[in-house]
Amino acid sequence: MKHLQALCLLAALIGSTCATAAQTYGAQGPEGAPHRRQVWSVPSPDPNTSSRAVLFRPPGKGPFPLAIIAHASTHNALRRAQMPQPEYRALASWFVSHGYAVLVPERPGHGATGGRYLEDQGGCDDADYLNAGRATAESIAAAMTEIRKQPFIRHDGTIVVGHSAGGWGALAMASANPQGVRAIVAFAPGRGGHANDRPSEVCAPQRLIAAAASFGQTARVPVIWLVARNDSYFSTTLSRQLADAFRKGSARVDLRELPDFRNEGHWLAESDGGDDIYGAALDKALKAITARPAKTR
Repeated sequence: MKHLQALCLLAALIGSTCATAAQTYGAQGPEGAPHRRQVWSVPSPDPNTSSRAVLFRPPGKGPFPLAIIAHASTHNALRRAQMPQPEYRALASWFVSHGYAVLVPERPGHGATGGRYLEDQGGCDDADYLNAGRATAESIAAAMTEIRKQPFIRHDGTIVVGHSAGGWGALAMASANPQGVRAIVAFAPGRGGHANDRPSEVCAPQRLIAAAASFGQTARVPVIWLVARNDSYFSTTLSRQLADAFRKGSARVDLRELPDFRNEGHWLAESDGGDDIYGAALDKALKAITARPAKTR
């Protein structure tokens, strides 16, 4: 098994596909703790790569509305290959406690999923944030479409949750107004943060703002945008600029600046205890959205 894992890591680093990715979609083992945790295999945009995912569910048979969580990423290939399986347990637990089934898929080019990295933004000065975001959105959509085939998942009322690069992909997904998606929750969405590993520096920020404006031109899905005040990847100032650009196309954006979280607010979404910071704001924002009739798109 260790030899096979080493081969998978090498495959991820050179951009090829690990043989273990070719497996049947669906549950890959029994349910466990917490919240009926279960490993699943779901499709990705790369036909040669299946995404490894973790599913959490409330008690009972459902059907449950779905919350799908898109994880953060890094431009560094070695770090991507070594990433542990994303689970976002505190965030997943928050949604399970509100009646949602939660899927956290690992996108191609990351960790145990391996395969080709599909979200490359290119160089720092000429970063292609539009296509990077769209590629992330395609991975989210592939996993979402598959899990919504299950009898315990509702076809409507889906919440797409994204963090950092995953949040950027969620904004790109909002521009397509996918059927059955009730809202987007974006934790510090963006790309190009910590340019050259320097806090508070972002690659080509004006290109990022322009891409946000492009996504917002057609987006009609309500967006809840959350950022901690001590986020050193995408500051509250830049987040306001991005949100303002996104909403110029009549997109509905509820931007909420949250208190400092420990030493680095960017990891609020994936950390234990983060729900103490975002829980009340997220609950209030989601209730405001779900209280309104869903628009037909």
